[in-house]
Amino acid sequence: MQDDKRKRLEEMVSKNETAKRTTIILEKNEREYIDSLIREGKEPGIKPLISKMLDVYRSMMIYDWRFPGEYYCGISRVAFVNVELLEILIEQIPKERRLENGKKMGEALKVSMEATLGLQTAKQENWESVFNRLRVQGFGDIYMKDKYLLVKTPFINNAEIWTGLLESLFSLKLDMKTAASPLVFEIKARQAV
Repeated sequence: MQDDKRKRLEEMVSKNETAKRTTIILEKNEREYIDSLIREGKEPGIKPLISKMLDVYRSMMIYDWRFPGEYYCGISRVAFVNVELLEILIEQIPKERRLENGKKMGEALKVSMEATLGLQTAKQENWESVFNRLRVQGFGDIYMKDKYLLVKTPFINNAEIWTGLLESLFSLKLDMKTAASPLVFEIKARQAV
């Protein structure tokens, strides 16, 4: 164990790059809020949270803004919407149609991402880029773990819609394992593209 630490230290010291440190001064209520997110397990730590915030900020290029409240992510217009408003809309969709609506949403996302990012969403080697775009657009944090897709902090809390969305977007057949956040879906099969 000590040898591993020593080797890692030597690698760090031998690099010619110097570490650059940045200080961020937070208001007391901002720091308390961040601490509460970490305590509740919603964020792993302050450094990963700040990195995620900067990643989102970097992804939202200034030339993509049109008017206050109107932002384009490639060919798709993105709006900042209250989750409560989406929940009201989802409640109006009959339960037996939610999977199909999710599939239509996934197809629209697929067209947008394939046109904007120039990649096929069904190819697994592109999934990290797709996960990142979905995170930037506010869909939540999506991860691949073995044969499972995990959706943390989804802004759409309906698992049937997520099932259809993910199946259509990634050309998969999924089995929903949890109906509450974090959502877990087992990949049962890949559909022909």
